[in-house]
Amino acid sequence: RDHTSMKIHEYQAKEILKKYGVAVPDGIAATTVEEAVEAAKTMEANGSSLFVVKAQIHAGGRGKGRTKKNNAKGVILCKSVDEVKAAAESLLGDVLVTIQTGEEGQLVQRLYVTDGVDIEKEFYLGILLD
Repeated sequence: RDHTSMKIHEYQAKEILKKYGVAVPDGIAATTVEEAVEAAKTMEANGSSLFVVKAQIHAGGRGKGRTKKNNAKGVILCKSVDEVKAAAESLLGDVLVTIQTGEEGQLVQRLYVTDGVDIEKEFYLGILLD
């Protein structure tokens, strides 16, 4: 029996959920600082005033993790486009170490810039197919 795993990033999971009518905060994936800034500007034009810049690696604990070079958290709350730029600069190209990556960490090559929302209740979902 072939046991393969499917690893998708948060931005990909949210695209799937959105496709099936689940309400998810707006977000745009970015692979460069410039793309992250443009994403924030687009969201700002649509009424957003709070942004979250999230490292996209295949590991949990990103918000509590830290990058090796810049000591940046893997999830950064930003109140302006300039703060999004600084967050993107601190994450892209650095290695994020979390409780799930081990000391070697994972290289941050993609970010997810999302609309900052006031979270009242948070749920986590896991599915195992056998």
